[in-house]
Amino acid sequence: MGKRSRQGGGLSRRQALASGVVAAAGLAALGAGVVLRQPDAVDGFAAAKDTPSPTPSPTPDYFAEAKTRIEAYVTQTGGRIAIGVRDLLTTTDLTVGTRRFQTASIVKVDILSSLLLRLQDQGKQLTASDRERARKMIVISDNDSATALFNKIGGVSGLTAANKKLGLTETKPDVHWGMTSTTAADQIRLLETITAEDGPLEASNRELILDLMSQVDSEQRWGIPAAATAATTDVFVKNGWVQDDANKLRWQVNSIGRLVEPGHDWLIAVLSDDHVKQTDGIKLVEQVAKYTLGELRTLPPVALP
Repeated sequence: MGKRSRQGGGLSRRQALASGVVAAAGLAALGAGVVLRQPDAVDGFAAAKDTPSPTPSPTPDYFAEAKTRIEAYVTQTGGRIAIGVRDLLTTTDLTVGTRRFQTASIVKVDILSSLLLRLQDQGKQLTASDRERARKMIVISDNDSATALFNKIGGVSGLTAANKKLGLTETKPDVHWGMTSTTAADQIRLLETITAEDGPLEASNRELILDLMSQVDSEQRWGIPAAATAATTDVFVKNGWVQDDANKLRWQVNSIGRLVEPGHDWLIAVLSDDHVKQTDGIKLVEQVAKYTLGELRTLPPVALP
């Protein structure tokens, strides 16, 4: 349609409407080849041109993409392994694998947390002898010390009761404390509890646990520490390893810990089993931890409110 004529003898309103219906019918008959144009002017005023707004490109979900790559990497290892990661300074929260694993000695962090919570509720302090047992249990992974403290908290019933307060929902204590079963997600919950200012543990008790985890013997500082970089300022770890009598003496190898660095405060748990040799398990745990944090460190940081 062109410009409206301004010559005399213009169409009446009824004629104009009628001609519009005819024109519309004609255009419909022409089909997709018709392009409608806005008149350049109406009654002397410039007509607004309909310029379509560009469709915004969707913001990439970098976290989802990283998680997909991490899941693929874990699958490609061919091992039975799970990992959980939470960054206390950003919204990053990742778990790959829901399988339960035997804890081996990582449960010693849970035992110590339960003991401190129990004493805290009773208004008591650690005795000198129990403090030394706690040090040996975490720093050199002494089993006799762990057994003594496990019995002091009431064994299975005591650990079960404490875990409810500590926020663990997927950990099942066993009379043989090393055969307690857990998930990577639950170990992240435990690590968060011993770092949270608003958690059930008092500051002095949280500090004791973390201090001992920072002093772990050099021969046992594998696993999570392998994912540290030159920028990492603090490293906390507790590892667990044992041969499984029910699985042809294959090795279970676990590592839980915390890495603090500029802009990040990582809580990490890697659980695995079915290894022919302990060194195989250690290598796999370290590879998965390093790859996962390598992916997550590249994400645009989204700070917590």
